[in-house]
Amino acid sequence: MNEQSIVSPGLTQPLLSHPRPTVRPLRANDESSWRELFRQYREFYQLTESEDVVSRAWAWLTDPTHECSALVAEIDGELVGFAHHRPISSPYTGTTGVFLDDLFTAPSARGRGVGRALIQDLRHLAASQGRGFVQWVTADDNHQAQALYDTLATRTRWVTYETSATTA
Repeated sequence: MNEQSIVSPGLTQPLLSHPRPTVRPLRANDESSWRELFRQYREFYQLTESEDVVSRAWAWLTDPTHECSALVAEIDGELVGFAHHRPISSPYTGTTGVFLDDLFTAPSARGRGVGRALIQDLRHLAASQGRGFVQWVTADDNHQAQALYDTLATRTRWVTYETSATTA
């Protein structure tokens, strides 16, 4: 069994033991658990409730021809997190990578290595596909996530902008 243990100095037995998350690709039978986690993710970012968006995202993630994919994390058989990702190209560096669109850990599993495990597996996935990097953005006020990200990656100097599409 994969476990994280906290051991006090001088003791040989763990005081507290938590199973480590297992990371794997999203599967069709994950639908109900994934939907619940995705709703929680959208609520965390204060997005309007929309089953249309949830269903559209599920359809993308389970369509092998769509660019978006997902990894999920389990602890004791329970889905506790996800990482939605897709390929990205960087013309100015002539490299390709993986863009992490959404990363979420269930509140009950936070602090148990779920986010770290998902990002580490994305790094391995990128390397196995011959890609050179994993890139993501996060909300400027998501300090808990940034504390983790600062241990795993380099904060860039780039500022993100977004505008809506228009036909005119």
